[in-house]
Amino acid sequence: MAESRPGVYRGEMKEQRRNGYGHYIYSNSFFEYEGEWKDGKKQGHGKLLFKDGSYYEGEFVDGEIVGNGFRYWAYTGNTYSGQFLYGELHGHGVMQYKDGRKYEGDFCYGLQEGHGLLTDKDGQQYEGSFYKSKRHGGGKMRFKNGDVYEGDWILDQRQGHGLLHCADGTVYEGQWRNDTFNGQGSIIHCSGVTYDGQWLNGYPVVQPTKIVILGPEVIDTVPGSTHTFHVQLHNEDGEVVKCESGRLLEISAGIRDGELLASSKSSLYKIMELIGRESTESPFGFEYISYPLMASSSESPEPRATLASDGKSLFALLEQSATKRDLEPESRSTLMDSARDTLRNQDEMEDSIPSPSCFQRTDRGSAIFNNIILAPPPMDVVLTMQLNGPPEPLSPRRAKKRRDKMHTEKTSTSQESLGSSRSRLTVHGSKTKFYQTRLKDAVTLPGEYVIMVHEVTSPPFMGKHLPPAFRLLRILPEKVLPEKALPEKGRRMSLRKDSQKDAGN
Repeated sequence: MAESRPGVYRGEMKEQRRNGYGHYIYSNSFFEYEGEWKDGKKQGHGKLLFKDGSYYEGEFVDGEIVGNGFRYWAYTGNTYSGQFLYGELHGHGVMQYKDGRKYEGDFCYGLQEGHGLLTDKDGQQYEGSFYKSKRHGGGKMRFKNGDVYEGDWILDQRQGHGLLHCADGTVYEGQWRNDTFNGQGSIIHCSGVTYDGQWLNGYPVVQPTKIVILGPEVIDTVPGSTHTFHVQLHNEDGEVVKCESGRLLEISAGIRDGELLASSKSSLYKIMELIGRESTESPFGFEYISYPLMASSSESPEPRATLASDGKSLFALLEQSATKRDLEPESRSTLMDSARDTLRNQDEMEDSIPSPSCFQRTDRGSAIFNNIILAPPPMDVVLTMQLNGPPEPLSPRRAKKRRDKMHTEKTSTSQESLGSSRSRLTVHGSKTKFYQTRLKDAVTLPGEYVIMVHEVTSPPFMGKHLPPAFRLLRILPEKVLPEKALPEKGRRMSLRKDSQKDAGN
């Protein structure tokens, strides 16, 4: 059996004991100490070196590492500066990790415990309570994406009550479990959507699944009538989702494909090809083309275009833009930009553009679109409606004569009083006949139109939009629709016309 080699000491002695300053190499040659001694034990300031390159330098008490010091681990590259107790990290200190992490705070026998500030290698910071080197208790976390969470933690996960401020402006306050929304909580989404209710694994327990337009699926009306659409958001059980508000809805319209007729040489026809000629499938068994809506002012019975100013409809503005350039198929986006530029260049446009009533935010799962009306067509667009048979074709001579007269008359807009408006269509037998009318008297012509309400919340709440809702709007000549079925405004118009006719007789 090999005898252990005695340690080697060089330094001050007192009464045959190491006392004062000295250098000692331990018998196993793994440890080496250089520093102060007292009564044969390490006492005061000293440096303890390890054979692998690690070391401790700091205070010693009665031969033990106690007090303030600095520790370096060669195999990890980590360093610690702070308080020690019997060789372990204990008290307040700073641990710097080789991978970039840094912890400054309380330690308990080698573990992060108490209050501290931890910065990870990505720059994320947590300040709060620790237990067994895990975030535990109350604390505040700043994430690298800019999110800030302040609340309860359990073993490195957000759990309990907490407040989250997201970098995009979203704010959530409520209960957490397993590091995500669970329990009662409220959110203000960056899109403007709010929800106050129960959450399960990061998702609202009550969510809308569809948009519902209240009322009949097919709405029969007459030219010039305004409409109010009541919209609700329903869940899978058909209940209104009242715990949610703020989704942005847009109401839009389309005309049945095939009812819009125009000369191939017409600039407007080319415009329609570029901005909305592509057909879209409807749930009513036919395709439709986009058609502009208008909003009737609450202060006046006269309608106003929601997409135009100074009394010019979107049709008129696009036609004006088209005369300034050759309309090639690939210039669709340029055309729309030109139309927007035309709007922006109107004098005092900021004061004249009405509020966009075709956009509404939901309030407790409901929204109302008030006084919506279809825009009148421009002067060189003809619509035909098939009631009981195919439309009666116009002879080339009659069609040319009618177009020439329409182009020579003064143009106007839908701002003219609805009371003087009349349909371009009357029913003759089972076919639709065309009659010339002045543009200023024009209102939306009879035909089949699609009303669509779709969600345009941006960014989408919970990552997706609700599917759109549709209604079929059939605008019929007044002689076709029974008077009792007329909207209130339509009945007033009918009575006014009858009284004028009686006065003429």
